[in-house]
Amino acid sequence: MIWQVALGVWMAAVIVASFLYIPAIAGFGATGETARLIVYHVPTAWVAVLAFLMATVQSIRYLQKRDLNLDMRALVNAELGMVFCVLATVTGAIWSRAAWGMYWNWDPRQTSIAILLMIYAAYFILRGALSDAELRARLSAVYAVLAFLTVPFLVFVVPRVFPSLHPNLGGVEERVSIMSREVLVVFLASIAGFTAIYAWAYRLQVRVLALHDRLTRERGA
Repeated sequence: MIWQVALGVWMAAVIVASFLYIPAIAGFGATGETARLIVYHVPTAWVAVLAFLMATVQSIRYLQKRDLNLDMRALVNAELGMVFCVLATVTGAIWSRAAWGMYWNWDPRQTSIAILLMIYAAYFILRGALSDAELRARLSAVYAVLAFLTVPFLVFVVPRVFPSLHPNLGGVEERVSIMSREVLVVFLASIAGFTAIYAWAYRLQVRVLALHDRLTRERGA
């Protein structure tokens, strides 16, 4: 309970700091305030990739051990990956509207994230179409591994190969170098906060599903 409260305080501090230390930028809407979305858009995208990666790791572990608990953990990670991917899409669309006048421009990054959402939506459709638990877990694990192979290509390659409205800021070092110290601190604090939210939501959902499975077994006994 204490660390959840601490996390809430941490994220509240990030929100306040984003207004105190991240300046409005001309061209981002009428007042330029939309530029502050950087501390929410990028962290949610990062967590989405992290969650999809962990779904892949748990899927590989399931294929090795055939433990349905690992399948359940892969499912939770895929669910959270979808949630954060949607958040990244929404914040990106708001950014797009402020910067370029439209919520959706079929920019390479927007197109890539739309494809990624469809790929992982198919993962849940696959799971819903299979009633046998072992078969569902096995096929879902294979699909999750194959699905993640597209993530580096869609997230990191496509936006850099094709012309994009997004500014090309180079690698990590170049991006860090253009941030002031205050902006960098807020940005990294936001990434840490969203990563902690993901970890907390993951643990909570795993416990909920484990309890649900136990109650189901007890009722069936």
